[in-house]
Amino acid sequence: MIALMLALGSSLAYGCADFLGGLGARKAHVLRTVMIAAPASLAVELLLWPFIGASFSPGAVGWGAASGIASAVAFALLYKTLAIGPMNVLSPVTALVSAMLPVGVGIFQGEHLGLTGLIGLPLALTAAVLVSAGGGTGVMRPSRTAMLLALGAGSAIALQLIFLHQAPSDSGVAPLITGRAVSSAVTLTAAGLMFRSLGSERPAYAMSAAAGVLDSVANLLFLLAARSGDLAVVAVITALYPAGTVLLARGVLAERIHRGQLVGFGTAAVAVSLLALA
Repeated sequence: MIALMLALGSSLAYGCADFLGGLGARKAHVLRTVMIAAPASLAVELLLWPFIGASFSPGAVGWGAASGIASAVAFALLYKTLAIGPMNVLSPVTALVSAMLPVGVGIFQGEHLGLTGLIGLPLALTAAVLVSAGGGTGVMRPSRTAMLLALGAGSAIALQLIFLHQAPSDSGVAPLITGRAVSSAVTLTAAGLMFRSLGSERPAYAMSAAAGVLDSVANLLFLLAARSGDLAVVAVITALYPAGTVLLARGVLAERIHRGQLVGFGTAAVAVSLLALA
């Protein structure tokens, strides 16, 4: 139950971070947004170090660095995907891909779920699609480029979660600090090499920094959840993050919540209940 609650918190934080990051990427080049978000995430994790602790063992540093590279790619691809849109088509694609790969790894590593878990997992995936999908009429079809970006973003998110899960359980926030330091370095290097093509638009500083802070909180909650529960279950619950994006879009942008999305919220509640019993 603790792992489930942590995973739900991670999902909500990821959804809010994606909403802010996607809006920020509409105001300036995506790398300008990530240049602010990634260091902001690192600052949060450094602040957590004295309270949670960190053991920089080879395993923690290695898996953390791998997650950092995946995180840098995920940041850029996801924000670019959400900026291109349509969000209601691309977001569920990203969520499904980001969930399915960790589920496969968890099952391969010997995680076993009861009957309620086997029912709850596909229900949660269905909920992620329903919640992040918009209305059925007048929906824009995504371009091939946007779809490829969504698939790439989902894969990068999945790899980031898998790598974090592989880090030693007694390493504290060391994998997060290492990962975020690596992702910040990769992002700043890429921005330096592409400086002339970034445009002159000023990024949304506060929005981008908030996205980075929330992403850091989401990573921490996921790491704690994965250490106390099954990767397959935690990854699927975390994949419900489009719910946070939808709720923020409703509250901030006054976007409608469609009937199918309401069904998705109900499905998610049933799925979470079943997974809790599992």
